[in-house]
Order: sequence, then C-alpha cells, then structure tokens
Amino acid sequence: QGGGRVQQVMTEIIDKLPESFVMVIVQETAAVKLTGDHSPFVVCAMQECTRMNALLDEMRLTLSDLEKGLKGQLNMTDQMEDMIRAFTINEWPGRNIFSKCTWEKNAWPSMKSLSSQFDDLLRRHDTVKAWSDTMETPFAMWLPGLFNPTAFLTAVMQVTARATGLPLNNMTNETHVTTMKEAREANYYPKDGMFIYGFYIEGARWSTLEEAEEPQTVGSTPCSGFLMDSHLKELLPSMPVMYVRAVEVDPQWQAEGVGYLRNDPAIYECPVYMTLARGPTYVFLATLTTQAPTHKWVLTGTALIMQTAD
Repeated sequence: QGGGRVQQVMTEIIDKLPESFVMVIVQETAAVKLTGDHSPFVVCAMQECTRMNALLDEMRLTLSDLEKGLKGQLNMTDQMEDMIRAFTINEWPGRNIFSKCTWEKNAWPSMKSLSSQFDDLLRRHDTVKAWSDTMETPFAMWLPGLFNPTAFLTAVMQVTARATGLPLNNMTNETHVTTMKEAREANYYPKDGMFIYGFYIEGARWSTLEEAEEPQTVGSTPCSGFLMDSHLKELLPSMPVMYVRAVEVDPQWQAEGVGYLRNDPAIYECPVYMTLARGPTYVFLATLTTQAPTHKWVLTGTALIMQTAD
C-alpha cells in the first residue's frame, strides 16, 4: 500500500511539473527592457526564473532517479529512501533536517504539506511566467510568491532613487494599506512604489472600510484603516492590497538591524515573516497605522505572514 502511494504521488508530480524557463529567451525579452525605468524589476524577474529553474531541474532529476530506482534500474540511495519516506507522510522532501534530499534547499521557506506546497509551486510558476513573458511589472505583485521578496523591495527603492535623484543608501520602504480588497482592482503604478498583496495578519486584524475613517490619499492612492483586535476564531485574516513606497530616511528615525524605527505613536512597525515559524523567515518591517498604543501590538505578537501552513 505504501509503495502504491509513493508511485501515485510521484506520477502526479511528474505529470504536473511545469517546464523550466528557457533562459536564452528570457534574456532576449529582458534585454529590451533593461534600458528602461523599470530595469531593477526586470533583473528581479530574471533572478526568479533562475531560482525556479534550479528547483524544477532538481525535482525532475531526483524524480527520474527515484522512478528508475523503483523499477530496479538503479540502486536505491539514501536520497531516494528519504523521498519515499516524505511522499508516504505527505511531507515536502528535505524538510527533515536529516534528509539527504535537496528540494527544501532549492525551495522557499514553507510549513506546508507536500500537496499544498506543490500547488503553491504551480501558482508561483504561473506568476513568474506571466511576468517574464513580457517583462512588464504587474500593477500588483504577489510578493509572497517570490523566492526573494527582499530583492523586489530593493528594486522599488532603486527605481524611486533613479526617478527622484535621491541617494539609494539613504532610502527605506514604508507601507500603506489601500482601500482595494483584490489585486485586480490595481490598474496603475503608484507614485514612488508598487502595490503588493497576499499577506495575512496574526495577532490582530485590519479594520473594514465601514469601520475606518475617511480614506487618506498617499501619492495618488486612497489608503485607509488601522489595526484592531482580531475576531474570535479568526486566526489569520487576509490583508487588503498594500502600497509599498520608497521614502528618504528621516534623521529622527532610529536605525536598527531590522530596519528603521519611526518612534511614532500612530505607527506600529510590524514585522513581516514568510511563514508562521517566524524567526529566520523575517523579511522587512511594515508600517501600519494604529489608534491603540503600539505596545499593545507588541504584546499580542502582531505580525504579517506571507503564507499559511496549510
């Protein structure tokens, strides 16, 4: 029964595994755009294609070896045994720290099961493919869907620094929560930044449009809302579309290892993590409006999370 389960999982993954990107074509498409204003985003897209290829190629190679091993054409190795064990319990191969399989090392931090993370992989591939086919930066970027979200945030600062003439080493990002619930509502590039989406909040929730005050215009984008106590049994409510904006560092701000602290009672510097494990999956500080004292959200451990565990 276990062998049949492994064979079924392996066949399903092989059948659905997308093709690797042809980097020659990607580079040709990028060459035209690399001279434009959005060239840092083009570089980011190329890096994502390279990272995705490394994972897909490793998966394809190890799955092929496992298939041959199960047929008796190759000797079974420790890596194959680890893959079989992972497939049996629906775990992403390599998640176990003693595993010899390298899927986890080539992937992104995740706590999802094998089936959920593979679905996540397919969605990420579709996102990167749509981006790399034209090299036109989407109006709203699914930031949690990138291998390296920090690179995209840096690209936001680079594009703004070139447009404004401000020094890049004296810039940082700030975030504002827009009135848009869905990414498809974004149909323009905001001033000095980009729209990002796909975040969840833990330890609090974001106010609804009815609860919020009149929207404030940031750049040319209406933003509204503030942090509120979460509802019972609502552990990870999703966030509206966010506006990440590059700004010049204020001399009053306090530089720390995690970013710049504003020391503004109306702003909670909210840590953003890739997974619910937090810790080493930290990405950046989001600036969220609050009406309650900021120490309240520190005590509740309020943070933005890029992906759930299921």
